[in-house]
Parts: sequence; C-alpha cells; structure tokens
Amino acid sequence: MNRRERLMATLRGEPVDRPPVSFYELNGLDEDVSDPDPFNIYTDPSWKPLIELTTEKTDRIVMRKATFNGVLPDPAVSLTTSETFLKDGSLFTVRTVNIGSRKLHSRTRRDPDVNTVWTEEHLLKDVDDIKLFLEIPQQEFVGNPDFDGVLIAEKKLGDTGIVMIDTPDPLCMAASMFDMGTYTVIAMTEPELFGRLLEKYAAIILSATEKFSRALPGRLWRIYGPEYAAPPYLPPRLFREYVVHYDKPMIDVIHRHGGFARIHSHGRLKAILDDIVSTGAVALDPVEPPPQGDVELKYVREKYGQELVLFGNLEISDIEILSQDSFAEKVRMAIEEGMKGAGRGFVLMPSACPYGRKLSQKALKNYEKMVDIIEAI
Repeated sequence: MNRRERLMATLRGEPVDRPPVSFYELNGLDEDVSDPDPFNIYTDPSWKPLIELTTEKTDRIVMRKATFNGVLPDPAVSLTTSETFLKDGSLFTVRTVNIGSRKLHSRTRRDPDVNTVWTEEHLLKDVDDIKLFLEIPQQEFVGNPDFDGVLIAEKKLGDTGIVMIDTPDPLCMAASMFDMGTYTVIAMTEPELFGRLLEKYAAIILSATEKFSRALPGRLWRIYGPEYAAPPYLPPRLFREYVVHYDKPMIDVIHRHGGFARIHSHGRLKAILDDIVSTGAVALDPVEPPPQGDVELKYVREKYGQELVLFGNLEISDIEILSQDSFAEKVRMAIEEGMKGAGRGFVLMPSACPYGRKLSQKALKNYEKMVDIIEAI
C-alpha cells in the first residue's frame, strides 16, 4: 500500500499492511529549512534529518485550516483591528475589538527560538466583557471559502499522505478568549451567559463546516477544543452541554459529505469517553496514558475500538528524555495496545512535537526508532 492508501483504509476501518505512523504537526511539507524568517526554527541544521525522515518515511498528515478569505470565521472580524510589532526580539500582536464606545484588547507574543504563540492578555476579562461582546450583531459568516491551502497541499503530497482539515469547535473559540482560571469560573457559575457566547460561535462555525465539507468531501477533519470541558476543568455534565451539543452537528455535516471527524482532547478521558462516542466522531487523539491522562490505550481499544480509530499515544516528553531502549518499549506497547483485538484502526503518533530551535540528538534517535519499529511489523 502507498501511504495515502494506508491512511484512508485505516479511517474506513479496512485492513492495512501495517499501522500508519505520523509525527503529528511535523509533516515534511510545512517545515521549510530555507525560509530566512528569524522566527522559523527549522533553519537550524539539527532539524534537517528529522524533516527528511518525516518526508520519506511517515504516513504524512498535513493540517490545513477551514479559512474564509484567508481567515477563520469570527463574529467580531468587521470590528477588529490588529497591530503587529517587534520588541526586544519578540513578535507581538495586539488585537482591538471596537464595540460602540468601548474597546476590548488582547496581546500575544512569539519568541524567535520557540515555535509557539503565548497569549499575554486575553480579550475577555470578566462577565461585563462577555455581555459587551454579545452586543455584536449575530450574523452568518459570509466570506468566500479558501480551498487553495488544502488542494495545493494534496497535490504536493501525492500518494505520500493526506490533508486533515483543522477546525476549532465553539467551545475552543469561546474558552480561549479568557485566561484559564476566569474561563472555568464563568463556565461553572454563568452557564446561561456562557451558552450565549457558544451560540454566537456555533452559528458561524457550523455554517463554515457545512460549506467546507460540501466542497471538499471525503477528508479527515480534526476538531479541537473539547479538552476545555474535560475533567478536571469541568464536570462531565458540562462536557455534554458545551461539547456534545455543539460538536455533534459539526460531525454530522462532515460525515454527511463522506468525511471523517476526529476529536482532539488531551488529558483525562475516562469519564467522557461515552460522550465523545455520542458525538459520532470516528477517531480520537491523542489518548494520553497516565499520568498525563487517566486511561490506558488498551482500555480505550477494548471498550471503544469498534467506534473509534485511535491516534496516539506516545508522549512528546518521552521522545525528548527517554533512552532509545526505554522509548522503544513505549512504542511497542502502544502498537500492541492500539492494535489488540478487533477495531477500526490505529495510528502510531506522539501527542505533540518539539518546539525549540535546537532538536536534540536523543529526540532524533527516538523518532527514528518509531519508524524502525513500525516498518519491522
């Protein structure tokens, strides 16, 4: 089987020659070693062997956003201005939402040696800010879908992999507007108000999902955000209210057009696995083992393997700190637990990827070990 065939057969629950192996965010297409941007960590020579390994040996899954006119759906887009500037070597973006005579602000920072964006100031700080944001008139997102990112990536990949359309759910859009402490308090104590915020995002995200999945049927989708309502942050009853209620319509639309919906949720899963299955999703990642999560991969396979393709469950911290022998044991255990018994399928995959400019030799060797073990099956 070629790599694209292997991934698609796994999603359909069909037999494969071996389990696919993915390096998650690393795909060998988006890591440009020649891009001189000072914020591009992949120009460091330490990354080149891993990028080549990813390109040549992994079952590549390239993430692309469901964008409209180049941006994600946003109810405040017409009221928003942004300023980006350099200060002390870091890149800052200040976003301002103008609502009547009032302004809401957020600020992010990106450092040149770390491939992530830190939120230093969140847009919403309290209940009054939510009420102000809710004054923005509700409207359907009417931008033009931008399919080029998906189609160009698919052409470049050929038979070496697939594109996965990547979308937040309403909970992700709403919860990420607060710092974590404020979010959890408001979600617990102001369910009616928080629900109105979710409705505002749900209207445009469901519309965007419908337009994208209808035009690009048969693709894998990743829906991220459910972990915001997973224990210990919120109880399972609120997971059903804030995730299942809003994600199931998205998933129904994706499946109606022949796609495959994958739920992304870090951390504790045991108390919400039934609810995840009730959304209709056909895949789940990253199924983190204890102590990061609270359930073993073998348990999820035994209980839910008929419904879910499982992506996981190697911890990025293990890739970075374990010896090759110790890491090899983790890889073999993941494959054994992920493939044991009947089920839809399994994809060997870490929970994230390194994000520092320098990739350690230990991490490189452990990535190589993943490929060696999977190819020996």
